[in-house]
Amino acid sequence: MYRVKDDGVPAHVTGAARERTFSLADLPDLREFAAAEAQRRGMPEDALGDFLVALNEVATNAVTHGSTKARLGLWREGPALVVAVHDDGREWRPPAVPGHDPPPENATSGMGLWVARLLSDDLRVTAGPGGSTVVMRFLLE
Repeated sequence: MYRVKDDGVPAHVTGAARERTFSLADLPDLREFAAAEAQRRGMPEDALGDFLVALNEVATNAVTHGSTKARLGLWREGPALVVAVHDDGREWRPPAVPGHDPPPENATSGMGLWVARLLSDDLRVTAGPGGSTVVMRFLLE
């Protein structure tokens, strides 16, 4: 593996990564920014919708459950587009792998990470005293 900075972006891709800080009110602009960056990095038009749903779920979680401001990092790594969303929220200790199991049948919330895991090719969550980071990979080729 590689060394990851506090914002979830690996140290070796800092120069190539596009980063943006956002709040809840910034989510529409964040989606527009991410869509443009994803297409610029080779995401096919027909994959963009799933990408944006996954990103929106994770970004919304970051600014509603983590902290009022969060950071997005986006870069290409080989055949994949990688997205990291980091919040500086309180320490979170999930009881199981976040988003691995579907929510209960009548759930009205708690579906975000599960949906993002279904729509991405890989999803990893790191949580600790410095906040939480969700890293998603989307294969482009």
